[in-house]
Amino acid sequence: MKIVKTWLAIVGLLLAFVVVAPAPAQAASTPYCGITWGSLAKASGSLTGASVTNVRAGRHACYDRMVIDLQGHANGFSVQYVASVSQPGSGFPVPLRGGADLHVVVLAPAYDQNTGMSTYNPANRNELVNTAGFATFRQVAMAGSYEGYTHIGVGVRARLPFRVFFLNGPGNTTRIVLDVAHQW
Repeated sequence: MKIVKTWLAIVGLLLAFVVVAPAPAQAASTPYCGITWGSLAKASGSLTGASVTNVRAGRHACYDRMVIDLQGHANGFSVQYVASVSQPGSGFPVPLRGGADLHVVVLAPAYDQNTGMSTYNPANRNELVNTAGFATFRQVAMAGSYEGYTHIGVGVRARLPFRVFFLNGPGNTTRIVLDVAHQW
């Protein structure tokens, strides 16, 4: 009888472990919010006569978004993670908050190419947008506009997936859109 009780106790413990123990974690069948962008460098287009007129940002459920407004039709950009964003011409570093730096190069100036007059005059070059409350963005800063190229540094929480695309219009305007995911 003692042996039967011992075996019943062992079987009971084994059953309790099997029933209570969590199942092994399965690999995620779908990526976060369906995002499949990746974090490698992205580039498109060529230099244009359009000019940068504004930079703004917004928060979305799965990503933070930066929009660069241009007067004219633009089709060129280069965006990549770098060790440090530098000012064009001087090479001086642009300090950015966050765990990773994105260097955004718009293949268009932030000045009128005929007159040399600035087309984008932010109140604070180190804080183009207020990133308080953003899940991913930590800072957006103007690195400079030099020889027809506009450089913007984006400090992000970590090296996360991103995408870049164009939106044309309204009228004779173009928007370059940068989305950075909140997580992988």
